Amino acid sequence: MVMDESRENRIDQALRRLNRAVTLLDQRIGRRIVEAGDHARSEIDSDRDRLAAELDAARGRERELESAAAEASEALAGAIEQLRAAGAGTED
Repeated sequence: MVMDESRENRIDQALRRLNRAVTLLDQRIGRRIVEAGDHARSEIDSDRDRLAAELDAARGRERELESAAAEASEALAGAIEQLRAAGAGTED
């Protein structure tokens, strides 16, 4: 009987150690999951910030190009008017 109790005691101790090990492992896995989630959110936020800055720069460049196109269009319209006026003056 004493040997059976000793064996059961050792089995109980082994089970407690196993339970502690599983609990510690579970906690570590939980921390790693949280850390991975935080890292992913950080990367996403960084990408979002970078893309927003690139979009702002692209919109600024678009406005510059639109302005340049409007100026070029006005210059061409003025040149056409000058050519027409010059042509009208030489038809006589």
